[in-house]
Amino acid sequence: MEADTVQEGGKRILFLYFSFSSQTKNLLHAMSEGMQRYLVTVEWERIEPVEPLHFPIGTVARTVRMMVLTALRQRIPIRELSGKCFQEYDLIILAGPTWSYNPSGPVLSLFDRDGERLFRGKKVLPLISCRGYWRMHWWGLRALLRKCGALVDNLIVFTHPNPEPWRTLGVFLKLAGRVPERHSWISRYYHKYGHTRDQLAEARRFGEMIALALEQGGDLGELDFRTSEAMP
Repeated sequence: MEADTVQEGGKRILFLYFSFSSQTKNLLHAMSEGMQRYLVTVEWERIEPVEPLHFPIGTVARTVRMMVLTALRQRIPIRELSGKCFQEYDLIILAGPTWSYNPSGPVLSLFDRDGERLFRGKKVLPLISCRGYWRMHWWGLRALLRKCGALVDNLIVFTHPNPEPWRTLGVFLKLAGRVPERHSWISRYYHKYGHTRDQLAEARRFGEMIALALEQGGDLGELDFRTSEAMP
């Protein structure tokens, strides 16, 4: 379990997340580092599947099967959340990866079982970690949050910074248990799986922005969360 941000008192934030390959978790850790000098308390809750999921998936056939099932928005049963998730927070950061253009199966299960109780009347800031195609995920997630009565004013998106079509191919090979960044024919275009140090630095900066806005009573909807790869 992650350690809570040390500052006690002030504003309270819940990091509620699912992380399959640790990319989402890494972004949140960087974000929490950016919050540490502000008067906020951060609580962590990882969404845990009942049956553990393994990264990488391991074979091409299993990877294709998972992609098809996630495109169909298949739910993955999750364990019960701890009681702290249902306490009062000034902000819930709901974080997770994009799976075949959709929220992940564990996150969809979360909405089915706990969405109303968790999010009604709460201020929620989604964070999406994805290969690159995040808009359908965002539209679906926003609809689910609004249906639950959540207040959603902004969004944070981090994409894997490799050019297409190498990004899609590289992620597929990585899921299938290969190491594409070490293959001579693709490594010229696909340099690294996941998010870079520069992106973690941006997540740290976003954490500062969020904590400062909460501390000063600012509007989270006015914060600019465009990442460097999204800049014009």
